[in-house]
Amino acid sequence: MSFNIKQGLFQFDFEDHHAILGVPLDADFNTIRKRYMLIARRLHPDSSKAESPADKKLATQILSKLANPAYSKLTNDSTRAEHGVLLGMMGKRLVQEKDKVKLKSEAAQQLLKSQNLETDYQESVANLGKQAYETLSQTLETIAQISELNLVYLQRKESQGETVGKAASDKKTGKAASGKKKAQESPTQQPVAASATADAEKSAPSKIENYCRRAENFLAGGDFDGAVNELKEGLKIQPKNSRAHGLLGQAYLKKNQATLAKVHINQALKLNPKEESALDAQKDLQKQIQKAAKEKDKKSPIAAFFSSLLGGKKKK
Repeated sequence: MSFNIKQGLFQFDFEDHHAILGVPLDADFNTIRKRYMLIARRLHPDSSKAESPADKKLATQILSKLANPAYSKLTNDSTRAEHGVLLGMMGKRLVQEKDKVKLKSEAAQQLLKSQNLETDYQESVANLGKQAYETLSQTLETIAQISELNLVYLQRKESQGETVGKAASDKKTGKAASGKKKAQESPTQQPVAASATADAEKSAPSKIENYCRRAENFLAGGDFDGAVNELKEGLKIQPKNSRAHGLLGQAYLKKNQATLAKVHINQALKLNPKEESALDAQKDLQKQIQKAAKEKDKKSPIAAFFSSLLGGKKKK
C-alpha cells in the first residue's frame, strides 16, 4: 500500500517527516524521540489497540512505511542535516512560487494571517499531532494538515529573511562553533593527549545514542534480537548509560526473558531514576507479573488435583 498525500509540502514532492511524526520543524531530538515512541506503541502489532485485522494491517503499514522512515531521517546526524538543507531550499521556493501554493485546511489559512506566528504554529502542530494517530482512518488527513502548517511557517519565515533549515542547523552546532572560535582566539593549546581524551569522552555519548536509535527501530519493527545486539554493543562503549539499559530491559521483556529484563531495568533506574525507557519497561514487567499471578491463582490445588486425575486416566 502506498500513502499519497497531496497537501502541504507533499504537493511539492517533498517528504515532510516532521508532519508524519506530528512535531514542529524546530523540534529537538528528545521531542522527536518521545513522539516517535508514542506513535510506535500505538501502531506496533504487540501494543496496538486496533481491533479488526484490517486496522491492524493498516497500523503496521503506517508504522513501517511512514513513521519508521521519518524517525530514521530525523535522528541520523547526516540525513537530518541534509533534510535541514532541503527545508531551507523549500522555504525559498515557497516564497518564489507563493501564487501556486494551495491551502485546504482552516488551521493553515488562519496561520497565514496570524499575528503571533511562533506561538500559533507551535500550538496548532501540537494539537494536530495529538490527534494524528488516534483514528487511523484520519491519520493521513491529519498529517496533511500539519504539513500545510509547516508550509505556511516555512514561507512566512523565509519572507522575514529567516531560513528555517539553516536556523535549525546553526542551533544544533552553535555550541561547537562557539567553542571552536574560542579555541582559535586563545593563544594556548591543550596537550595532545588531553585533547584526545576529551574528544573520546565527547564522542561516546554520540555513539551510544546511535546504538539506541537503531535499537528503537528494531524494537518498533519487532526485531528484538537485533535490538539486544545493538544495545549490548553500545553498552561496551558506555556501560553506565541508563537509556541503553532501559531499552535492553524492554527488548528482553519482548523476548519473554523477565529475569534479564529486570536486571537492566533496575540498573537503568539506579543510574537515572527518571529514565523513561526503564520506567516504561518496569510498567510492562509489572503487568506480566500480575498476569502470571492471576493465571497461577486459577490453578488452585483442588483444580490441579482434578486436572491431574482427568489427565491421568488411561484410554480404554
